[in-house]
Amino acid sequence: MSKTHLSLQDKISELRQRFIEQFPARLTIVTEQHQRLSEAPIEQARLAPELHRFFHSVKGTGNSLRFPQLAALADQAETLITQKESALLDAEVLAELGSLLERMVEVHTLESHALRLASAADGFEPDFELNQEQGAASATQNPRLIYLCDDEPDQVAQLMHHLRCFGHDVVHFSTTEAFFDAVLMQPPDAVIMDVHFPQGKIAGTETLANLKRLTDFDLPAIVISGHGDFTSRLSAVRAGCQGYFIKPVKPLDVMLALDELTTPQKEEPLRVLLVDDEPDVASYHALLLEQVGMVVKAVHLPSEAFAALERFSPDLLLVDFYMPACSGKELASIIRQQPEYVGLPILYLSSETDSRKQLSAMGAGVEAFLTKPVVPEELVTTVQLHAERLRLLRSLMIRDSMTGLYNHSTTTELIGKSLAHASRNDEAQTMAMIDIDSFKEVNDTHGHLAGDQVIVTLARLLQSRLRQSDIVGRYGGEEFVVLLKQTTAGQARDLMDTLREDFSRIDFHTSDQCFRCTFSVGISAFPRHASTEPLRLAADQALYRAKALGRNRVEVDP
Repeated sequence: MSKTHLSLQDKISELRQRFIEQFPARLTIVTEQHQRLSEAPIEQARLAPELHRFFHSVKGTGNSLRFPQLAALADQAETLITQKESALLDAEVLAELGSLLERMVEVHTLESHALRLASAADGFEPDFELNQEQGAASATQNPRLIYLCDDEPDQVAQLMHHLRCFGHDVVHFSTTEAFFDAVLMQPPDAVIMDVHFPQGKIAGTETLANLKRLTDFDLPAIVISGHGDFTSRLSAVRAGCQGYFIKPVKPLDVMLALDELTTPQKEEPLRVLLVDDEPDVASYHALLLEQVGMVVKAVHLPSEAFAALERFSPDLLLVDFYMPACSGKELASIIRQQPEYVGLPILYLSSETDSRKQLSAMGAGVEAFLTKPVVPEELVTTVQLHAERLRLLRSLMIRDSMTGLYNHSTTTELIGKSLAHASRNDEAQTMAMIDIDSFKEVNDTHGHLAGDQVIVTLARLLQSRLRQSDIVGRYGGEEFVVLLKQTTAGQARDLMDTLREDFSRIDFHTSDQCFRCTFSVGISAFPRHASTEPLRLAADQALYRAKALGRNRVEVDP
């Protein structure tokens, strides 16, 4: 079987096999060290820590890889040495350690035999299952298929127009029967459903509920209805609908709600840096986290942690508490002294069960203490909770609060990184500076709430129509910036022209008025302009020309 296709069970079996195969050589070395200790007590300062480290390692690895008898013997030996921390290991303790080493030889033979039997019977089967729902989102924004079921033609035409402005493919049904059959043939990405039809006051939502029972699938759905009574609303909730609008609806409100339902969320895998001097234990914990879609980088020397932090940019640090030369607590303290890592979640992994020592270790600003052998589900859940919290805090720092787009500083940083990547790979990239035309007049005439609605709508339009790989940011006020990857200036001009025309046909509503807005665009190309600032200045100059030539147009840097 190819290693790239090994199951979690196969990978853990490999780790167990490797541990058992390597154990005799390790046992020989430590037995020789024990013999020298017995013959030359003067060697204790050098050799006793080596014995301690061996037993601690076997205890942790044995527990994690399910070798309980070896782990129990190692625990007894470690306890003997720890109790003599401030004194020489006397003859009685050395004799007990020798006896434990002899028993380890016997247990290793038994464990090796049991492992061979397990392999012959299809291998080691872990008594846990891990959820594997994380995955990469689609790299491009494809048009979403929307089914609109409504028998009132006056509502349909205007709503379909606005949905198509946002790039949706819309299919209209005037009867629930035709809608029902179409869903069975090709499920849509989302549904807009009326409630009342000739065959019943809640026929629309009953149709959705019947589809859900038949297919066991929740269709993202929004209700539009001329009735706001409790029965209609309750039927919508029971059918799993996520929105309810009273006719006459404002198309923009429905459109934005629907876009919220259908826009795919880009979920980057959580990134975990694991610092553990025991390669087998590190591999085991990495396997558990990778099985649910996380990306794990393991280092085995604390001194390597800083370089890994800089290169890997983890969402969480998982650190073994007991390591030679530098303990987990010491490493956590060093990391916390660096301002850029003050908020990085750090979790300890250790076989330490003394609650006082655990609490003392938390003083370095560590979030949690996981005791080996960890329960796989507990490890995954704890890592997810702490890492996702950091993701949320980072998101609040890098995104514009009104639109959800990247803010000015983050946009600039991301564009710089993207251009550096494009330079290394000889890729074309294009910048578009976008500015809403006569925006001050919108605020003065219709009020700031209406102006905010225009800004949010343009942000949603850009998010829904551009690729997830493109960079879209709010540069300030009514100005936006877009970096289109692997795109020429001509391609960018055509795309922006299409977006401009669609945006100009969107109706915005205030309490007593309906109005439309336009925007202008300036485009510049990389590598003609080799870095962020020259590229931005060129796009800004092109935008200025678009404004001077009458607005509502796209101009390309010559």
